[in-house]
Amino acid sequence: MPEAWLNGPVGGISPLLQPAAHGLLNARQQIEKALQGLSSAQLTARPGGAASIAYHVTHAIGSLDRLFTYARGEGLSPAQQSALAAESVPLSDVVSPDSLVAGFDAAIAKAFEQLSNTGDASLTEHRAVGRAGLPSTVIGLLFHGAEHTARHAGQVVTTALVVRQALPAG
Repeated sequence: MPEAWLNGPVGGISPLLQPAAHGLLNARQQIEKALQGLSSAQLTARPGGAASIAYHVTHAIGSLDRLFTYARGEGLSPAQQSALAAESVPLSDVVSPDSLVAGFDAAIAKAFEQLSNTGDASLTEHRAVGRAGLPSTVIGLLFHGAEHTARHAGQVVTTALVVRQALPAG
């Protein structure tokens, strides 16, 4: 299957935001494929002390939500702040590929809705990030959301290869 950017434009999304949309689609494809057939133990394993697959997926979901919240010009809600704090707590062994993929798919769907509702005229508008109010723009946050998600998808793919060898399922 070719990468998303080779499948043409994503309907309903500005040409200026196509790279972000394609990056998110690639991340979804990579994560769905990498998680197939993994056990709970494999999903939560921390080979060599590295972050687990479950952490990378959970963090990708949360960070995408937070970055896109800032792109809308909003601050984080108490629920988002709690989710951020919970990301650093190791997940229990009761996690499944299906639940992680479902959560990731929901995050991507929400991001696509926002991408489709973002007008080109707003892309260079200033946005403040975090408690410190660090400077960014709408387009900067949307692209960083896609890029950050892609980085964690790459970590999921690599860690899945490692845990499949170190902890065979079954």
